[in-house]
Amino acid sequence: MYSHAFSMLFVAFLVLTLAVRFWLASRQLRHVLANRGAVPAEFAATIPLAAHQKAADYTVARTKFGIVTMFINAAVLVGFTLLGGLQWLSVQVFGLTGGGMAYQIGLLVAFAAISGLIDVPIDWYRQFRLEERFGFNKMTPGLFLADMLKGLGLAAVLGLPLAWIVLELMASAGDLWWLYTWLVWSGFQLLMMVLFPTVIAPLFNKFTPLADETLKARIEGLMRRVGFASKGLFVMDGSKRSAHGNAYFSGFGAAKRIVFFDTLLARLAPQEIEAVLAHELGHFKLKHIVKRIGLMFALSLAFLALLGWLKNQVWFYTGLGVSPLIAPGQGNDALALILFMLALPVFTFLFGPLASLSSRKHEFEADAFAAQHTDARDLVSALVKMYEDNASTLTPDPLHSAFYDSHPPASVRIQHLNSAAA
Repeated sequence: MYSHAFSMLFVAFLVLTLAVRFWLASRQLRHVLANRGAVPAEFAATIPLAAHQKAADYTVARTKFGIVTMFINAAVLVGFTLLGGLQWLSVQVFGLTGGGMAYQIGLLVAFAAISGLIDVPIDWYRQFRLEERFGFNKMTPGLFLADMLKGLGLAAVLGLPLAWIVLELMASAGDLWWLYTWLVWSGFQLLMMVLFPTVIAPLFNKFTPLADETLKARIEGLMRRVGFASKGLFVMDGSKRSAHGNAYFSGFGAAKRIVFFDTLLARLAPQEIEAVLAHELGHFKLKHIVKRIGLMFALSLAFLALLGWLKNQVWFYTGLGVSPLIAPGQGNDALALILFMLALPVFTFLFGPLASLSSRKHEFEADAFAAQHTDARDLVSALVKMYEDNASTLTPDPLHSAFYDSHPPASVRIQHLNSAAA
């Protein structure tokens, strides 16, 4: 009875999620196309009509592609769960390994491999068709393949030991395994924040010290004013993959470093670069990064506690189309992990606007911080250039934006900054 009820609940949430996502995407398409013919008045003097229409067309193409991938992913999800794909895979891996930890790790690897193979043509089309059509793709097929192989290598080197530790804890650490796993997971995340700038990121991109001494002095003056210390200023060769530009800081503690995309430096004036960086530093000084990390750790603890309960409920497995025990005396913790990762997004999708709302609040606060330490007009002009260069729509559907967007709509954001500059 519980199994059937959980199956029906899963289907209901999946259908609701698909319906809401399709409805929001349809609103976005209609709104962007309805406003394609004219640049909004507040941008008419700075953004050409051709750039505005390119942004509209790019948004429409991405939204349509998102609808297609949404239904593909839903079909894959149902195939793995209710149609028995994961059950079949579990039996095949058990037959090859004979059970034990080899089976547990093997099932995780097989699932990840199949999921990855399904994603490859989707990622390929996105990069070499959609992004290429609008002039953003700078990646070669060889680089695409190299990135994929490097990603697989990192997943094996970092992911397999972590998976082994988690499975060992699930099997032998008792009822509080989820708490010990959370401690391991949190430590792993902090370690990745330390290793990413100097070990992981250089595997994919080249980072060179900022050579422009005038710009460097300007930025160092900003960092002194706001009390920010870093391990250096670096330029990343983002142009070898994409024409999009950005700036960010990465790392944790003493390993923090500031990174500029080369595409950003080529497009913005020094005072605009300073203003963009002031916004990014605002996230750090206003504790946004710490708050996000804290929230991530709190949610991961809650979800692991939930998994700790669900993994002992037979209906959790059977309701999603699998048998919890593949053989007498054989644990199946890997199956619980996979099912949880598959089902969780279905049940949590409708909470997405809360995260978007929090993120937009942080963006307004970081903009205000930048306006205090640099000229708000410089940030406005930088944002306008970035909206144009990245083909970001100036006329998103308000409801779609409220649900998904981590940044405020362009017109609202610039209105706030203009008020600060007045």
